Amino acid sequence: MRTEQEMLDLIITTAREDDRIRAVYMEGSRTNPKVPKDIFQDYDIEYIVTETASFRKDKSWIDRFGKRLYMQYPEENVYFDDDVESSYGWLIQFADGNRMDLHVCTKEHALKNLEMYQTLLDKDGIMPGNGDHSDERYRVKRPTQEQFSCTCNEFWWCLNNVAKGLWREELPYVMEMIDFCVRPMLRRVLEWKVGCEYDFQVCTGKAGKYLKNYLQEQTYQRYLATYTKAEMEAMWDGVMGMCELFQEVADEVSEKMEFEYDKEQADNSLGYLKHVRELPKNAREVY
Repeated sequence: MRTEQEMLDLIITTAREDDRIRAVYMEGSRTNPKVPKDIFQDYDIEYIVTETASFRKDKSWIDRFGKRLYMQYPEENVYFDDDVESSYGWLIQFADGNRMDLHVCTKEHALKNLEMYQTLLDKDGIMPGNGDHSDERYRVKRPTQEQFSCTCNEFWWCLNNVAKGLWREELPYVMEMIDFCVRPMLRRVLEWKVGCEYDFQVCTGKAGKYLKNYLQEQTYQRYLATYTKAEMEAMWDGVMGMCELFQEVADEVSEKMEFEYDKEQADNSLGYLKHVRELPKNAREVY
């Protein structure tokens, strides 16, 4: 497996030798000093170019980066509408274990979308300095009362769909509701809990992957327990566990942030959920 220095030397040399490339910078976890280094970190590389068309026309130019196992052209995904004249990419898994998310983009696109970055080479003085290594933009944000209330309402309301899906034994539908509607709200209040405890100076990572670093072990294990296998009773137990955890954390956050929390809404939603769990399969009325 090539070392970081070997990869960076290759990336910079490529930029230096190609007149179409005017600058190159790196984004992602490798530019964040607070992220532990490991063997799976990507190289998120952006080449600022005079135009993208020639790179798109002759894709063999990426052969210089090494033998590939497989790759993806994200801008060619039919489900997305992208401006390939401004930005075009290659997501590459190399045979030696390294991975590179490589893009060519115009100066205008790059400067408009800069986040945390490290400038590797700048031929024309395009980049604003050597880089931005602050993770401030990724830290847990302090919520407003309105954001808190909307999050709680979304959590408790969407359980209506979970309840009917479980009663009907429509498990794929239930999983969809839980993972894309309910769980994000639970994760959000857990992040606010962490924010309160650390003065909103920490980042919990994509999908809350760093929550384990900040939550008490018992709380974290309760959160993990809400990820269940696709079996009726296991899913019911997992949903009830989500409700109990959400209720406790929302109470805590509302107290620390001096927010109003609609407990009547929460109690009614939880009561409805429990009622549907006991509802016979041959029931002709909900109540």
